[in-house]
Amino acid sequence: MRYRGLAASAILTFVAAAMWAGCGVKSPPIPPEYARPERIMNLRATSEKRGIELSWGRPDKYVGGDTLRDLAGFVLTRSDSGAPYQQIAEVPVTDQDRFQKQRVFQYLDKNTTVGHQYMYRVISRTTDDYQSDPSNEATITRTIPPPPPNPETYVLPTPTPLP
Repeated sequence: MRYRGLAASAILTFVAAAMWAGCGVKSPPIPPEYARPERIMNLRATSEKRGIELSWGRPDKYVGGDTLRDLAGFVLTRSDSGAPYQQIAEVPVTDQDRFQKQRVFQYLDKNTTVGHQYMYRVISRTTDDYQSDPSNEATITRTIPPPPPNPETYVLPTPTPLP
């Protein structure tokens, strides 16, 4: 009988400790509109030999102002000459558990035609699938960049004399 009393006492103590500790939530819930990543405002596009290269910076905060800790990836969208935006790629973020995070992301859109104008936007998303507002729009006309100078025939320009 004495052991039953000790067991019941131990169980009661454990239940009381669990109730006192709670479920681990230490702050009030966040409204869904504040749980979205902040909007990316530095999307850039450059015409390269093999396509159009897009680059953008990593969002650091949620719309509500807290530090962003669960960035899952990016959705890239493109509009061809004013047509509706279509998703062209997803870029995952694989550095969630690393100490040093990737600051700049890049994507090469190889499915482009020389002479066409394209508009791009990027949307970031969290592991819970909260999505940011679309980024700034990067507009570019695909061109073929000029070849680099030939080192055997390149002549340095003559310096202008100082007055």
